[in-house]
Amino acid sequence: MADLPPDEAGYQRLRTEIVSGRLGPNQRLVEAELSETLRMGRDAVRMALVRLEQEGLVERERYRGARVRRVGLSEALELLEARAALEEVAARRAAARIASAGERRLREILADTRAALDAGDLLAASDRNPLLHGQVLEIAASGTLSRLIANLNAQIVRFQYRTILVPGRSERSLAEHGAIVEAVVAGDGEAAAAAMRRHLAHVAEAVSWCAKEESAS
Repeated sequence: MADLPPDEAGYQRLRTEIVSGRLGPNQRLVEAELSETLRMGRDAVRMALVRLEQEGLVERERYRGARVRRVGLSEALELLEARAALEEVAARRAAARIASAGERRLREILADTRAALDAGDLLAASDRNPLLHGQVLEIAASGTLSRLIANLNAQIVRFQYRTILVPGRSERSLAEHGAIVEAVVAGDGEAAAAAMRRHLAHVAEAVSWCAKEESAS
């Protein structure tokens, strides 16, 4: 962010704090504190909060200020459904545009995930998941899809990271990613879209399982 204007860098930093979970759901966002922390003027902070509200990451109430928006399970599942529809399109486009460099990168990510699982590092394996989806999007070469999917993901990332707790989910996820990669590499758009649809349906099931486990504990 060093090359970004200060106000844009501050917005990006605040967005990252929310998406990463370091600023949790319902946490208050006080303009004066953010202005000092992010080294931004109050007007710039206010504009950053407006942008984040438009992205669904922040909610503002009159006389009560802003806070990190809490996304419930039912909304998270709706967001995943919307994301699945978009990523099906991305997988289909990627299959039509795959080249040797893209194939090599996809297989590298799969291999890295396999190595992380073999080492028992579930968190590292989970970190590779967005890399693979990001690579499919890069191959698909659609700025519109990338932007829309990024906005959806930002609202549900805290749900998705919990899925590593589902017994056997990491291995199944790797197999599902492998099916996506093989279909994309083969240039089979319909198979790639179907594999992506199945994968994200299973992600939604895992998110639901985690939510039920949390409510039962």
